[in-house]
Amino acid sequence: MKIIIEKKKRKLVVMEQEQVLFCCSVALGFAPVGNKEKEGDGKTPEGRYFVCLKKRGKYGPSLGISYPSASDALRLGTDENLLQCIREKEAQGVRPPWGSFMGGEIYIHGGGTETDWTAGCIALEDADAETLYALCEEGTEVVILP
Repeated sequence: MKIIIEKKKRKLVVMEQEQVLFCCSVALGFAPVGNKEKEGDGKTPEGRYFVCLKKRGKYGPSLGISYPSASDALRLGTDENLLQCIREKEAQGVRPPWGSFMGGEIYIHGGGTETDWTAGCIALEDADAETLYALCEEGTEVVILP
């Protein structure tokens, strides 16, 4: 199973091989154009990630995304210790460190899609967030396209 998010189209699709299982609209960070550069920039990251956490939070059912990845760390020029830690977490299939200058705690969650309003997360309508939460498990691949 794979979650594909097309930022430009504001669309999320869940695929199982070649079959579409679910599709819905999304809202993004308040500054959605371009790739995430740092904590607080309002950009939604772009790249290949996985669901590293499932929880119910402030905006209902939420899927944590494994941002930053080693690719993000290399692109943004982090120190070797943090890069190594991120690589280890990726290999283990668990949440990377979320407290660096790159930002973190990127979720797919509810809260509505009327405008781009998040700090970098992907927001869905609440009913869509419930459906996605039921479909996906930790480890599900997430691809975020420009």
